[in-house]
Amino acid sequence: MKKFFILIISLIVITEGRGQKQVGNDDNITIDVRKDYPMKELILQDLLDVEYIALDSSDEFVCQGIVLDVGKKFIIVKNVKNDGDIFIFDGKGKGLKKFNRKGQGSEEYLSISGSDVVLDEDNEEIFIYDRRGIVVYNLYGKFLRRLTIRDSVSFRAMQNFVREHFIVRYMDQRHDVTSLKSQPFSIVSKKDGSVVNEIRIPLKKQIQEYVELKEERAVIFLNSIFQPVFPFNESWILTDMSSDTIYRLLPDYSMIPFISRTPSIHSMNPEIFLFPIILTDRYYLLHTLKKTPEGIPGVFPRTKLAYDRLERKVYEYAIYNNDYTPKREVDIWGVLGNPEILYYEKIEAHELVEANEKGELKGKLKEVADGLEDDPNPVIMLIKRKQ
Repeated sequence: MKKFFILIISLIVITEGRGQKQVGNDDNITIDVRKDYPMKELILQDLLDVEYIALDSSDEFVCQGIVLDVGKKFIIVKNVKNDGDIFIFDGKGKGLKKFNRKGQGSEEYLSISGSDVVLDEDNEEIFIYDRRGIVVYNLYGKFLRRLTIRDSVSFRAMQNFVREHFIVRYMDQRHDVTSLKSQPFSIVSKKDGSVVNEIRIPLKKQIQEYVELKEERAVIFLNSIFQPVFPFNESWILTDMSSDTIYRLLPDYSMIPFISRTPSIHSMNPEIFLFPIILTDRYYLLHTLKKTPEGIPGVFPRTKLAYDRLERKVYEYAIYNNDYTPKREVDIWGVLGNPEILYYEKIEAHELVEANEKGELKGKLKEVADGLEDDPNPVIMLIKRKQ
């Protein structure tokens, strides 16, 4: 009888293990970017944790709520206008510090944008890349040091890698589009800005990554629309617009194929690009982007795709926030470089007050809205991995 009991337990463990393997087995994922897929409706709260943070609206901390980076303890925010103001809030939205070091001096930054700012909570430092190098401050805005970078290069998507290093898309401004070498992902020292390692995605050839809008006399760089590198399950996702494969970078710096696309990007005119947005336990959410702009200048046609890891099928999707009545669609566009906090969206306080008065809110969002009056600061919605 004891042996029979052990056998039953063993069969249960094996069966559960097989089930887990089937859900998590992501070998040979290939997505046809031309295909029409069936629509699937997803609920945000089913896939991810959602938190709402009302930012301190006292006079010193009135801001426009553009999030630069988010950690476990701090939220770094700026204004829409490039006035140089940086606001530090704690994880509950309480204002801690405001500073402005915009200027031409060696201890100042020329400008700030979301992809150029990294919060290092472990060392309580803020790194700002301003095309002349990286300037480093503490959380009170005190200048600490400036990191130099080599000539004729620019960073793209600077993010924390490990305690001592960033990972960046290191773009050579002299890069030849006909080159067979991809622009590298680089591991950069936080101490002095030196490059300690470079990782290149293998390419057949380079794709022109910009579109000229002649009537508007403007150039749009497509590589600024998506996030080419972000953390995922003890690894990093690497995407190059000229590659047919999205890769995972492992801790030992080796790369393994993650998601492939068909047809080849090099066989398409105009090109349709594929890039990941948010990766959950059940679904991989991705977007396609067609290179030809339509309608509003600079707005490129997108399709939202979801790879269902359980069914091993691809769907077109719409994702809804269930804290609204009726539920409201969320357009998740890009990711933060945080392994736990994946995305943010700002919601104007007056919009929430109005919706609350109409009875259109519920759950956590209503709880936050009940405490709002004429607050000038927005509410920040953080989308996190399920705990």
